[in-house]
Amino acid sequence: MSAKIEPRVLKGFRDYLPEAEAARASLIRKLEATFRSFGFVPIDTPALEYAEILLGKGGGETDKQVYRFKDKGDRDVALRFDLTVPFARFMAEHVEELYLPFRRYHIAKVWRGENTQRGRYREFMQCDFDVVGTDSASADADTVLVIAAAMKALEVGEVKIRINHRAIFNRFLVALGKEEKTGEVLHIVDKLEKLGKAETMALLKAEVGSEAASAIICFIEPEADFLATLEKLRSSCKADDAEATSAIKRLEDVYEIARATGCADSIFLDPSITRGLDYYTGIVFETSLVDMPEIGSVCSGGRYNELASLYTTRLLPGVGAAIGLDRLLAALDALGKSKPGITDPMVLVANLGTAPLRDLHALASRLRERLVSVEVFPEFKKLMAQYSYAEKKGIPYALLIEDSSGAEGPFPLRGLKNRTTQTFASFGELACFLDGIREGRTRE
Repeated sequence: MSAKIEPRVLKGFRDYLPEAEAARASLIRKLEATFRSFGFVPIDTPALEYAEILLGKGGGETDKQVYRFKDKGDRDVALRFDLTVPFARFMAEHVEELYLPFRRYHIAKVWRGENTQRGRYREFMQCDFDVVGTDSASADADTVLVIAAAMKALEVGEVKIRINHRAIFNRFLVALGKEEKTGEVLHIVDKLEKLGKAETMALLKAEVGSEAASAIICFIEPEADFLATLEKLRSSCKADDAEATSAIKRLEDVYEIARATGCADSIFLDPSITRGLDYYTGIVFETSLVDMPEIGSVCSGGRYNELASLYTTRLLPGVGAAIGLDRLLAALDALGKSKPGITDPMVLVANLGTAPLRDLHALASRLRERLVSVEVFPEFKKLMAQYSYAEKKGIPYALLIEDSSGAEGPFPLRGLKNRTTQTFASFGELACFLDGIREGRTRE
């Protein structure tokens, strides 16, 4: 007999037990409802892509984290590290079959071989939403509004949605005479919260010199409010710089829409937000929880007008963001705000050993036709053992059918929370009661 294999999970990966997976599924349902309310539609793409597809635009640091290997056909392939790059390939391949602007959402797993920490795993779920085919303030603002609506739907508490525009930072570096160092500076500033101000300053000095480093640190410091920060950014760029002027106007337009829709209190202009990925070209977003800022960004993204140019000559400007569901779940757990998933099933048809199994299953089917979730206990056991099973699974009711007369009634229904039994004279009365519980019209 061969030796038993030790059951274990790779570092950075994890199993989800039913309660945790139900909670995650509940959050996903809320996000899907939010996305659909803004007109987004679902898509899916393969987990595995040709490596050249994924490595074309992620950026040097991200490329090092990609799970890359040769498949059985000796093809160079890789697991997707995010959902945006595969989406750009998707758009280039299917644009003639779609309509523009195209609004999509995609909720799926991605993989990165990075260092693990609380809320950060090597396999994790991303929830992306994007608008492609328009470079407009409306689409940028909609991204902010979806973030705000999603955080409200998930009941995470107060959030800070920090925004910036990559072009303003780029044009500031031009004015500073350091445009050749744009990539290096952006990557250093992107790590400000992780490294701290002193270490960020030291890295900038080594890259661009003391005077320019001091100017950059001053530039990325937010002012008292959104408009004051915007005025500082305006004064930091050349007055005749059309690109900087256009970027500042875009931030003004987005903020005006946020104010008109009642979201302005959650929006903050932060010049230090640059996003590390190289494909961002315009407005960028990062979202943090006010009660737990140390967990990092739970929703980030931005505008990527040139990403699809890797795969097509057609101009396909896009903007979007991704919600890191696993990090968000870790934060909610730490804050004591996580909620159990929807109980499913709602009723256990107990097996008392006296009624034929066919009758128990027939009754369960009738209830399912009324949209009540039902499970039949598969074998006869002591009733307390069946109750224990139901309670461990979170099933609130047990239906006690003693013989074949159960098809017509009566129907004894045991409430497992309050330990009381109600008897319903007809199937209609039973179904009506359970409908009321499911819809929140009846107290348990």
